Amino acid sequence: MDRVILHCDANSYYASVECLYTPEIREKPVAVSGDPEARHGIILTKNTLAKKYGVKTGEAIWQAKQKCPELICVPPDFPLYVRFSGKMRKIYEQYSSRVESFGLDENWIDLTQSGLTFSDGARIAEEIRIRIREELGITVSIGVADNKILAKLGSDMKKPDAVTLLPPDSFREKIWNLPVQDLLYVGPSTTRKLARLGVTTIGALARCDDGVLLGLLGKNGLMLKAFANGQDQSPVRPIDHRSCVKSVGNSTTPPHDLTHIDDARCIYYLLAESVAARLREGGFRARCISISARTTSLITRSHQVMLARATNLTDEIAQAALSLFCERFSGGFPYRSVGLTCSMLSPDDEPVQLDFMGDETRRIHKEQLERSIDDLRRRYGHQVIQRGVVLRDRGYAQINPVEEHTVHPVNMFTG
Repeated sequence: MDRVILHCDANSYYASVECLYTPEIREKPVAVSGDPEARHGIILTKNTLAKKYGVKTGEAIWQAKQKCPELICVPPDFPLYVRFSGKMRKIYEQYSSRVESFGLDENWIDLTQSGLTFSDGARIAEEIRIRIREELGITVSIGVADNKILAKLGSDMKKPDAVTLLPPDSFREKIWNLPVQDLLYVGPSTTRKLARLGVTTIGALARCDDGVLLGLLGKNGLMLKAFANGQDQSPVRPIDHRSCVKSVGNSTTPPHDLTHIDDARCIYYLLAESVAARLREGGFRARCISISARTTSLITRSHQVMLARATNLTDEIAQAALSLFCERFSGGFPYRSVGLTCSMLSPDDEPVQLDFMGDETRRIHKEQLERSIDDLRRRYGHQVIQRGVVLRDRGYAQINPVEEHTVHPVNMFTG
């Protein structure tokens, strides 16, 4: 049975939602951007009018305003985007029980069923496109293909508010002349490596010698060649699928550079609180602590340490991170941003060997206390209770690491 896969991509998603809720800016160039005062001053997304001026995602606000002096920059409202994303999914789920998110604004939909043809898939894609526009007030671009990779490529080919068909028998004519970087998972580094071989189009990648690709990119090279030839069997996950969590982490760019170990102590306690709370919420403990730090010259380093026993306690995670920082990073001040990740997770109800030389009662009481704090913060906000260590700097104390952490799309090949 031939598969019929859609990829729905909301056009200029954050900016489109902001314009929907603020009618007076709809006919103006608009960008959703970070806060320059908090040193997050980059363009997150922009509307079609801003794109015409050459405004690009990821560039600094001042660069964007040089291109478009009339650009209106608005701060992101992530709770609103999450809620609106849920509204889109409810529409998608009316057509299939296999709907897989790829970020807030993108979803794959598997329509495959006995008797459903590719033409039926194209008709349903048009119906979804019209419903999203008329019921929600924003637009989507949809790719229709027999696999996830081509469907994703199709949704990128025509924007905004469009449906692009890449049938199994004729997709080559439509995509082989496109730049190789248009293919999912061909990033800047891979693009440069392929360019050295003269491979600059998807078609050239599709015809490239297996041995050459294997030597240049390893097994990933053969995978990308298969994608270029329209070969992809990765499934669209069902609605109730839950990916296996392998790590929990958080990072932040504070209001000013870290110039002293006391700055690092504040930030790592903030991050440890966020990560530990998410571990407890997910029912995990972690054995491996990884930290990263980015210098003012934008060089990032990272190191990790194994703990003697798994934990989800803020103090133990923060102390391990600080000890590692002092050992590996203390000579490299100033730092622009830092991160903390916990991995090697295990269920928190898994039997453990108690430490008869330690104070197990104290650890149990500390976890009970932290869970009580978690409850208070869920009810009244993260900053209702703060540690004294983070109050030494007003700028750091205002950081909310729980609500401001970045959630990245799940790799479609995970699991």
